[in-house]
Amino acid sequence: MRLRTLPVSLAGVVAACGYALSAGCFRAAPAALCAAFAVLAQIASNFANEYYDYTAGLDRAGREGPRRGVTEGDITPRAMLRATYLTLGVACMTGLSLVAWGGWWLVVAGAFIALGALAYSAGPYPLSRHGLGEVAVVVFFGVVPVCLTYYVQAGAVTLAVAMGSVAVGLMGANVLIVNNYRDMDDDRSVGKTTLAVRCGRPAVRALYLLNGIVAVALTLSAWRAMPAVARIVPVGYLAAHVALWRALGRRRGSAINPLLGMTAVLMLAYAAGFAAAALC
Repeated sequence: MRLRTLPVSLAGVVAACGYALSAGCFRAAPAALCAAFAVLAQIASNFANEYYDYTAGLDRAGREGPRRGVTEGDITPRAMLRATYLTLGVACMTGLSLVAWGGWWLVVAGAFIALGALAYSAGPYPLSRHGLGEVAVVVFFGVVPVCLTYYVQAGAVTLAVAMGSVAVGLMGANVLIVNNYRDMDDDRSVGKTTLAVRCGRPAVRALYLLNGIVAVALTLSAWRAMPAVARIVPVGYLAAHVALWRALGRRRGSAINPLLGMTAVLMLAYAAGFAAAALC
């Protein structure tokens, strides 16, 4: 399930709830269903990544990152494939319940999300193998969860929410950047063309720093509407973000693994701080 990355899917829902609280339209039931759907869809995508990267010969035993169950023989490919589609099916059933709040067009949106969960690793043009993984994260872990979670509560999406969704997506992309920064040598050796392989470590490390700064800039208008004391959250985020960026430049291999979880948790903390400030 790659538990250390799951804060990424929750952060978008939490951020959207912050916007809904600010607008006075927060609704607990659809928000909770969005959270469940987001987490299940991410787990399904993680399962699919394990299976399809294994079948394509892109994973190998003893890699620097977290242990891959199929590659290391902990789980059979067939069992992982079943787990992928079972989890995705449960996610889709959860998502269908949101039709009661958002209308039948959400079926189309849900199908798009389900295909996206698979398209990251599978299909005729797997996004993760062509340097488009970070773009996919911005869309499916930023724009989609923030805008849809807000929509099922408010019935519309504002410009501020749209900007916030891109901000969350950029923070989520940083989690993938850390992952691909660590795996760059392994990925290059098996022909997996991630953004890190294509651009090199210095460039993607610079992108990591830039993403966090731009994310905060995109949410400044929302923070201005919050009590002044709440602005410690974006300041604290930037301080921690710069510290992680500096640590990324000093580490290699498995020593980078803790930074992956820290980047994901920092993203969720930022979203939670925003939601907490909206309650004030």
